[in-house]
Amino acid sequence: MKSVGQNIQMYRELKKMSQQDLALKVRVGLSAIQKYEKGEQLPDTQVLLRISTVLDIPASELMINDEKHTLFSLDEELLLLIEEIGVKKAKIVLRKVKELNDDEYRDLMKTVYKNKYEEINAPDLK
Repeated sequence: MKSVGQNIQMYRELKKMSQQDLALKVRVGLSAIQKYEKGEQLPDTQVLLRISTVLDIPASELMINDEKHTLFSLDEELLLLIEEIGVKKAKIVLRKVKELNDDEYRDLMKTVYKNKYEEINAPDLK
C-alpha cells in the first residue's frame, strides 16, 4: 500500500524537485517534508492542498493508497513517457483517447502517423 508520504515523494521526484525546493514553495520546514515522506507525520489539509498545487496534481492523487493507481505499477516505458510530457498532459491525452470509439481511434492514429512521416520526408526549407 502506498502512503500519502510516498505519493508526495513520487510526484516530487517526477517534477525533479528536491525536498528543500518543495518545502520552500509550500512554506513549511524541510523537516516537515521529510516527516511526510517517511510517513512519520501527515500534512494537514491546507498543507496538502499547497503541496498538490506546487506539484500540479489534484490533492486526491496524493491520498491514493492503492498500488494499482500509482505510476510505479506501470511499465518502465510508460513511466518514462509520462515523465517526459508531464502527468497533467498524460492524463488529458489518455482521457480523450479513452472517449474515442474504434473508428475515431483508427483515424487519429492514421493522422498521427501520416503527419510524422510527412515531417520526416519533408524537405528542409531553411
